[in-house]
Amino acid sequence: MAHTVTRAQLCEAVYHEIGLSRNESAELVESILHEISEALSRGDTVKISSFGSFSVRQKGERIGRNPKTGQEVPILPRRVLVFRASNVLKSRINHHDGEDADVVID
Repeated sequence: MAHTVTRAQLCEAVYHEIGLSRNESAELVESILHEISEALSRGDTVKISSFGSFSVRQKGERIGRNPKTGQEVPILPRRVLVFRASNVLKSRINHHDGEDADVVID
């Protein structure tokens, strides 16, 4: 059964794996997430080895359709976040044996 991994769980994992205090673990996780967010805001690509790459892509204006009414509606240009999983991560996901896997970020 799938579940969501929260910031608190990431902090707890750092606390157990690295041995930092809970406060230091939380600060470390927040710092990493902040750096990733800032890089993406600048339009940079963030690559995490053996995990994947995050990048921002510009989408142009286009015409969409309201599914309820069928009316055509303009969709404004916007930036979207794209994640591309590494081959290592794809392999881990596809060879999963059905047990709950630990979250591992190398």
